[in-house]
Amino acid sequence: MDIKKVGLLGGRGYVGQEIIELLANHEHINISSVFSSSKVGQPVNLDADVALLYQDLSIDNIVLADEDAFILALPDNESEKYINLIQRHNANSIIIDLSSDHRFDDAWEYRIPELSKQVRSNRISNPGCYASAIQFMLTPLKNILKGSVNLYGVSGYSGAGASPNDRNDQKVLKDNILPYSLVSHLHEREAKAHSYSKILFTPHVGNFFRGILMTGNFMLSETKNTKEIYNLFFDFYKENKLISIHETLPNMQEVQKTSNVIIGGFEIDNEINRLTFCCALDNLLKGGATQAVQNLNSAFGWEDNLGIM
Repeated sequence: MDIKKVGLLGGRGYVGQEIIELLANHEHINISSVFSSSKVGQPVNLDADVALLYQDLSIDNIVLADEDAFILALPDNESEKYINLIQRHNANSIIIDLSSDHRFDDAWEYRIPELSKQVRSNRISNPGCYASAIQFMLTPLKNILKGSVNLYGVSGYSGAGASPNDRNDQKVLKDNILPYSLVSHLHEREAKAHSYSKILFTPHVGNFFRGILMTGNFMLSETKNTKEIYNLFFDFYKENKLISIHETLPNMQEVQKTSNVIIGGFEIDNEINRLTFCCALDNLLKGGATQAVQNLNSAFGWEDNLGIM
């Protein structure tokens, strides 16, 4: 298996740092370049013998080399100029875009690893963290859903990014939880486009750094008991080692700093065929960096979870 060279554009942010750590421990990938607008010339912490410095991310100064693939960990609406540059430099290189810029673009392959086939394109759009949790919960149920589904999500403030704003302000968050984007959140629209059209989702930020806990209410078209629902999810995900199905409620502490997903706590209101359960994952890893590496593995023709700790 050849060693592949990968460049990371946007290595300063929280997800970028997680990608660096994952790739630094990947036996078949060499991080050959990391670009940042704020850390130019500073050493990249690889915990390895290889010395690597952050390179200039500015579009006028960026220097691309012989990378086989590029991961774009950039803010929304910033990717296009870099994609055009990469296209001119090497049209055959793989690009994984972590922003939302191409999640609704049919020219790009939108991929949640556990819910998708092997990558067929060299332009891959990584899913959003909330949207991933929503689709992990929805997909096994799609054939027995009736009407709208209602989801309530709480994320750590790392989801608001590293740049200061109200949703990561420690003074605002102290002893608090912040609702935002009460209707038509970007990840609601994303999950509607790729999974199920009748989604009602409201996000919140809690006073903790990382992790997502999602609670969903689903109306079923047929009567089911909790054991049947548990078995449905267990059978659906039994080949996916990163997703665990529990009878008990997931604890977010169990998934923080891991690439794992826990789905569980199934309860049913039999009078109205209402199913309620929860999903927990780490927004920086399985909601971001881990899926980028899984998609990169697949684009290289490898098994999704190669190098995933």
